[in-house]
Amino acid sequence: MEIRNNYKEIVFWAILFVIFGSLPIIGSSSYHLMLASHILLWGLFAVAFNMLWGVTGMLSFGQALYFGLGGYAVGLMVRHVGDAWFVPGIGLGLIAAAILSLAIGLLIIRVSGVFFTVLTLAFGQLVWQITFRWYEFTGGDDGIQGIIPPGILSNKVTYYYVTLVIVIASIWLLRRISLSPLGVLLRCVRQNPNRVSFIGQSVRYSQLRIYMVSSVFSALAGSLMAGIDNSIHTDMLYWTTSGEVILMSVLGGIGQFFGPLIGTAVFIVIQEFVGAKTEYWPLIIGLIMMTMVLLFPRGLVGEFQALKTRLQSRMVADRG
Repeated sequence: MEIRNNYKEIVFWAILFVIFGSLPIIGSSSYHLMLASHILLWGLFAVAFNMLWGVTGMLSFGQALYFGLGGYAVGLMVRHVGDAWFVPGIGLGLIAAAILSLAIGLLIIRVSGVFFTVLTLAFGQLVWQITFRWYEFTGGDDGIQGIIPPGILSNKVTYYYVTLVIVIASIWLLRRISLSPLGVLLRCVRQNPNRVSFIGQSVRYSQLRIYMVSSVFSALAGSLMAGIDNSIHTDMLYWTTSGEVILMSVLGGIGQFFGPLIGTAVFIVIQEFVGAKTEYWPLIIGLIMMTMVLLFPRGLVGEFQALKTRLQSRMVADRG
């Protein structure tokens, strides 16, 4: 069974890499390249977020804080220091996310449930307000434009492939964490934190570790997004960005590791298709998402797995 699961996962990674890796080769337009990049980066953001909610049971409404922090670290370095600081800006964004998530995490892990969710939202909105009002430094609601990666990274295809490799490596690493002893411990924290304490493990320390991991990878997604859009804006830090990534995770299935990635792809494709057809796209997308969530309460991947299990059980019963 384990060999079969490993084989299926290898096939999934191969298909994922072939699909996204072949886009520039088959001559897709720059629009399709940008669309694929958004799916990859939002997918990384959603998977990182789901390490908190789906794995550990910590519903954060403030992960946009770190997504935006990664983008602004790159944008501010390019704006105030120069284009050559694009790549160092990514590193600084990750360091800043680690430090900030440690500081905030030490405060918010003391509470749980809705209090945890509200506190994450409050910190996220605080940073958004600062960014929105500080025109001289952050550009305010105008954001920062003209963020061009230096050297060979200025080529859209090259930057796309670099992004593809980083995203796949990051999701693979998060997958390893999910399957590691730490991942097992985090699932125990979600199901029965009292039992975790009883066996001598620290619930708060485990929550702090995964909060920092999720925040750093969210910042990585945001920093790479700055090079895709060549700009950053305060919406990256706003609570609706956190809401979108939650919806992507629910749509794909929070109980499945790859669910948020699938949900992201479906969400973005529907958003782009409907947005090109009508000016009432927010209403229509909302109705579509609501219908899909009601029809597939376990998410697309979760419902597919449940259907597959039922079919296999029926086949076994028929053979018997």
